[in-house]
Amino acid sequence: MVELGSLLEKAERKRVQELLQQEQKKVEKELAVKRQQKEKQDKKEADPTAASKAAYTVKITNYAWDQSDKFVKIYLTMKDLHKIPPENVEVSFTERSFSVLVKDLDGKNHQMTMLNMLCPINEKDSYKKIKTDMLLLMCKKQTTQNWECLTKAEKQTKDKDKPNVEANADPSDGLMTMLKKIYSDGDDEMKRTINKAWSESQEKKVRGGGGEDMMDF
Repeated sequence: MVELGSLLEKAERKRVQELLQQEQKKVEKELAVKRQQKEKQDKKEADPTAASKAAYTVKITNYAWDQSDKFVKIYLTMKDLHKIPPENVEVSFTERSFSVLVKDLDGKNHQMTMLNMLCPINEKDSYKKIKTDMLLLMCKKQTTQNWECLTKAEKQTKDKDKPNVEANADPSDGLMTMLKKIYSDGDDEMKRTINKAWSESQEKKVRGGGGEDMMDF
């Protein structure tokens, strides 16, 4: 660079000056690139683990939850969470959802999204707490209603699994239906056992003065 500058000062012809100026810019650009490469190399040598951090993103699938009158609490167990910078833990809330992104923990990013929550929450009053090996999400309820589960999808699954019983139905009708099904699906031994138990039950009622007809399977 010093030699080029000296030649530029001595050059008198315009064409020669232009060529020298082009060469000078080219050399300056190459020096800038080499300087950046050296700075990156120095950073890698100072922090050998930097190149391997946050290699990929994994989904958070294990969690626990609890609730009080005011909050739904989500517990995410994450080893060494308290050792990374707090700004690496990003949490956002909406009225019916929340999302979590934990960066550079154990060489990975960790992500979780909960959609279609059972009841609305107040996103402005919801917040996170970073504890030893744990992330706690405090989802502020809009009402003090007790939550059966976390999401609408879970609620629909629970409702499907419930037996279809009419509100005003006689409980004994449901028992009779169940017995009839067991009887019809059972083998000969099962049918004999049910018939014997039913007959003995009816005989006791007859002796007690409250006789009923035998059950017709």
